Amino acid sequence: MDALSGAEPRRARGRLGAASPGARAAGAPWARFSAWLECVCVVTFDLELGQALELVYPSDFRLTDKEKSSICYLSFPDSHSGCLGDTQFSFRIRQCGGQRSPWHAEDRRYNSGAPVSLQREPAHYFGYVYFRQVKDSSVKRGYFQKSLVLVSRLPFVRLFQALLSLIAPEYFDKLAPCLEAVCNEIDQWPAPVPGQTLNLPVMGVVLQNLLPAPVVLTSVHELDLFRCFQPVLTHVQTLWELMLLGEPLVVLAPSPAMSSEMVLALISCLQPLKFCCDYRPYFTIHDSEFKEFTTRTQAPPNVVLGVTNPFFIKTLQHWPHILRVGEPKMSGDLPKQVKLKKPSRLKTLDTKPGLYTAYSAHLHRDKALLKRLLKGLQKKRPWDTQTALLRRHLLELTQSFIIPLEHYMASLMPLQKSITPWKTPPQIRPFRQDDFLRSLEHAGPQLTCILKGDWLGLYRRFFKSPHFDGWYRQRYKEMAHKLEALHLEAICEANIEAWMKDKSEVEVVDLVLKLREKLVQAQGHQLPVKEATLRRAQLYIETVIGSLPKDLQAVLCPP
Repeated sequence: MDALSGAEPRRARGRLGAASPGARAAGAPWARFSAWLECVCVVTFDLELGQALELVYPSDFRLTDKEKSSICYLSFPDSHSGCLGDTQFSFRIRQCGGQRSPWHAEDRRYNSGAPVSLQREPAHYFGYVYFRQVKDSSVKRGYFQKSLVLVSRLPFVRLFQALLSLIAPEYFDKLAPCLEAVCNEIDQWPAPVPGQTLNLPVMGVVLQNLLPAPVVLTSVHELDLFRCFQPVLTHVQTLWELMLLGEPLVVLAPSPAMSSEMVLALISCLQPLKFCCDYRPYFTIHDSEFKEFTTRTQAPPNVVLGVTNPFFIKTLQHWPHILRVGEPKMSGDLPKQVKLKKPSRLKTLDTKPGLYTAYSAHLHRDKALLKRLLKGLQKKRPWDTQTALLRRHLLELTQSFIIPLEHYMASLMPLQKSITPWKTPPQIRPFRQDDFLRSLEHAGPQLTCILKGDWLGLYRRFFKSPHFDGWYRQRYKEMAHKLEALHLEAICEANIEAWMKDKSEVEVVDLVLKLREKLVQAQGHQLPVKEATLRRAQLYIETVIGSLPKDLQAVLCPP
């Protein structure tokens, strides 16, 4: 994606607290900035106030009090982490009805071309944090503590972490003028377009994913999966199943960096399936959803929570799955693997690392994969090769599970010959779980996956999960749109003059209104229709209206 040039840099207007003029029009200042980021925040530690929002940039971006509070608390590691020096991590919060950027209107176009793992969030913000804590005798507490936070609705964790590693150290030295210059540069970037190569200039270097380049990113969002999963490689199969079933899971890690990376790695396991549950890469007791997530009056919600405070072991003891990971210990061998333990062993705050769950995996462990990864470690194989192996294994596993569902769903679509121009299109047949399970004998995952186990039991549990509901709704919507598109094509290929001969004015007007409705849907990219079909439909509408009396024409086509 080539960076656009020639436009004058736009100056920031005022400071924090300026009145919000409302949504930015496409050509207004900060409109291009809004395609990437909602705002940039600086959070500092104030002796009297605790964590405080020092700056929001652009100054006219309005956050609600609840959002400000969440950003402040989540931008600092809690006291249990003891992070000295520089650390990077991420969080995710619910939007609370504040300002919605003008790019919300562009979401459908962007999301329709983007894989599910890169789509814009409609109701949450991501916070990408660069936190610095260093000794400083000029400060009362003896420490400099500050976070630079990029707030975005895009899940581009690698891109924004790379951006922060460039701008945060510079900002901590030079403060506001540096930040203003960076924001002006981002405001020159073209909006993200799925499938295009990034070429984004900032602070004298170019972020891009082509070689050679000063800062090379092979992907804007993919984490180093092998590094993230090192302590849990023997349980990857079990964790994949827990993610597939949308099970509530707590990740207790020594630092926000480890908790956020582990949570993001876990939810990426299901690609290309959309992760339909809530997830919080880093979560604290100060979060506005703390009570909602910790209540014992109802079943734990379908959330993956990343935490660092051991207090959560006690608070979330009723959750069915808790993964505790320790500090990573690097060596040429496989790091010490966490053990599967019964939830009843979760007694004390100093609980040892382990996956505490009563869940028994439906599928057998892939021992061949573990051997290949271990061999790679011993041979000092590059980590990106190890990650590629692991990612391919998970992708093939998800695809093997989903392909039979896709095939069965496709069989529920009415035959094209049953779609006629002047009748309402036939209905998509209902999804019958028993019929699907019977089909697995001849067209099940065993055709594409060597793993043995209770696939039927896994499908039965999957049917009760948010991910089946999300997958089915999306596929049904796509099929319904395809039906509408085929119906529109059938109408456009029919002889409309012959049809109109014996029709009343009411029936003709009804056709005009229905055709117009389909045209609006198609033009809004909701129907997969060719341009030629759209032009023919428009011509049909004009022909039909032209056959009506002048008074009706005036009603249907007001001046």
